[in-house]
Parts: sequence; C-alpha cells; structure tokens
Amino acid sequence: MSEREVYRQEALTIWFTQAGEDQMHVVASVAEQPPDVGRTCEDAYQRIAEALTARDMQIVHERIFGSLEAQSTVLQARQRALAAGGITGDLPFTYVQGRPVWGEGMAGLKLHAVRPERPDGVWTVHHDGAACGRGWERSGARFFVLQSVHGRTEVGDRAWQARDMFKRVDAILRAQGATYNDVVQTWIYLSRILEWYDSFNEARNAQYRHFGLMRERGGAVQRPHLPSSTGIQGENALGAASVMDVLALCPEEGGGPGVAFMSNVRQNEAFDYGSAFSRGSAIREPDVTHVQVSGTAAIDEEGKSLFPGDARAQMIRTFDTVEALVSQTGAGLHDMCDATVFVKRAEDAPVYREVIAERGLSDLPAVCVVGDVCRDELLFETDGTAVLEPGAAPRA
Repeated sequence: MSEREVYRQEALTIWFTQAGEDQMHVVASVAEQPPDVGRTCEDAYQRIAEALTARDMQIVHERIFGSLEAQSTVLQARQRALAAGGITGDLPFTYVQGRPVWGEGMAGLKLHAVRPERPDGVWTVHHDGAACGRGWERSGARFFVLQSVHGRTEVGDRAWQARDMFKRVDAILRAQGATYNDVVQTWIYLSRILEWYDSFNEARNAQYRHFGLMRERGGAVQRPHLPSSTGIQGENALGAASVMDVLALCPEEGGGPGVAFMSNVRQNEAFDYGSAFSRGSAIREPDVTHVQVSGTAAIDEEGKSLFPGDARAQMIRTFDTVEALVSQTGAGLHDMCDATVFVKRAEDAPVYREVIAERGLSDLPAVCVVGDVCRDELLFETDGTAVLEPGAAPRA
C-alpha cells in the first residue's frame, strides 16, 4: 500500500500519494466555486511546492484543468507560488479546458514528481526552441513526458493536424534517442470531439501504420500492442484541433522496467471498432507498478454503448470495468492515485459523488470536469493511474 497524505482547506483538497521510493502523484481538486480562483490556485501550488521541496522531488508531468476564461489568472497564480517555493515556473505544462461544474474557473490539477537518482537525472526537453516536456532516468530506463504537443495550425484540416501532431511527437522523441514505438500512454484532448472523432481515429490509424505499430498480414491488420490512451474533449487556447501529452519509456540496453499493454474482459478491444489504443498499460519498476488506465466509459464486450440517458448506470458500469482492469495487476480501485472524471452534463456531478460514496471511494484523488465523451450517448468517462508496491495488498 502506498502512503498518502491529504490536505484540505475550504473547497480545495490535495492528495499526495507516494509511489515507490522516489515518486509522487499529486491531485488538487476544487469541489465548489471559490470566491477567488487565483487565491485558491496559489494556495494549491504553495502547498505542493512545499511538499516537493521537502522531498527533493521535481515535477515531470503537469496538467491543469479549468475554463479558458480563467487560464491567465490560474497561470499567473501558478507562477507566483512556484517561484516563491523555489521551483522554476518555466516548466512545461498542459492547460486543458476542463470546465468545473459551476462553469468558469479551475477544476483542479494533476502532477507527477520524481526524486532524481543524481543531480542531472531530470532534464527539460526542448523542441523548436521551446520547452515541451521532461525526461528522467530510473530503473535502467529513460522516461519522457511530452506536454501539449499539437500539429501545425496554419495549414490542413483537423485530421491533417492530428497526423502532424503524431509526427511531431515522433520527431521530438527521436531527438532524445527514442521513437514513437517507445510510447506507453497518450492523453489526447480534442476540440469539438463529436464533430470529427471518426476522422481523428482514421488519422491516428494511418499514422500508427506508418510508425509500424499496426502491421498487416494476409490483408488483415494483426492485433497490435498499442499505447493506452485517453481521447476526450478538451478545448485549448492554441487554436489547435487537438493537443496531446505522451509518456514514453526507453529501456537501456539489457534492462529496464517491464511494460505490459492490457486488455479487459469487460470490454472488447478498442482497436476492433477503429480506435487504436489498449485498455491500459502496466509499467513494472522494482519498487512500484504503475497501471495507466485508458479513458473508460460504459462500453460493453461488443463495443456497444450501455444505458443511454442513465448517468448513474453508466458510472457504475465504468467503475466495474476499471476495477476489472487494475485487478489484473493485484491493484484495486482504492489504489488509484489520480483520476480525471468527465461528466457530459454538470448536473450529473452530484450523481458521481453518490456513486463513489456507495463504493467507499469518497476520497478518490480525482478532478471532475465537464466535457463531451467520444460518443454523444455516453455521459461519463474516467481515466487515471493506480500504483501498487511489491507485496502490497490493495488499499482497503
């Protein structure tokens, strides 16, 4: 069982979950509209900076969920708090319009931090003169997180931009001595997802074939090992059709963590209905296993959407499905160290809180945002990460 500390102040809750000896996941969630979004954001980052500095940890992945109207206020507060805590505010991050249930402001943020094995064990990745990610060394491997990568916005339609986005990820990784074939997890935030999700999938499939992730034999595509992934609505201030974050793992010769791409007995393969991703992935380091849970909704074993119009039933089915996935590694829902919860309708947020309370998950480290899922009839989706240490029982 991983250690967890919880900090609460008015509408703000921050969960600090230790992952093995030298990693930490941080989730800050704003449960109701605060009187001053900047002050709340600054409080969150001040507390986070104190915790990370005390542990000599550095941020390697950072996502902020809030309305675009609040972006400037949130980022200014972030800059002030991190600078006051002795942490550079120039680190790459991803700001996604994940609207809070009350409309405008900040819904929350999620961080992954590591304690480097040596002074230069964490570095910033640059592309075209701008910081776009972080790299670090652990367990005989180099890890990379790329943030807010997008295709060129001045040319091409949305599908073209998506293919260009994947190409840029590959180019950035190649400059670091890796390739797209080393990608374990992607988080993809699409503008107006319901208007072009099919086109996006076609673009991703085409680019994955180009990368060699999907191979044909005898006229049929072989069942591939694909990165786990979230594909969800998320507007951005860049004018891009889509932006993505990427986790890649490049083992050193003769070693490195084990990586498994996961199926789920409660769902068919997303690949079977045209979406090129695995249901999850597990990264097994000596001191911790990270289970990356792909975006999961109420889709059955045949790829059909379940319980149209019934948010509660969809939520229950979704958590059953996530539990079936993480249980393959010996983890349970209580081992989730971060989650993003997407509700299509703001009025369903109280239903979500009721459902997790019924499962004994009221203290689930999660950020709840309002946004469309990939099918109009789906009202709920969640993704996240579970952590399990060797020999540990699932968190009770």
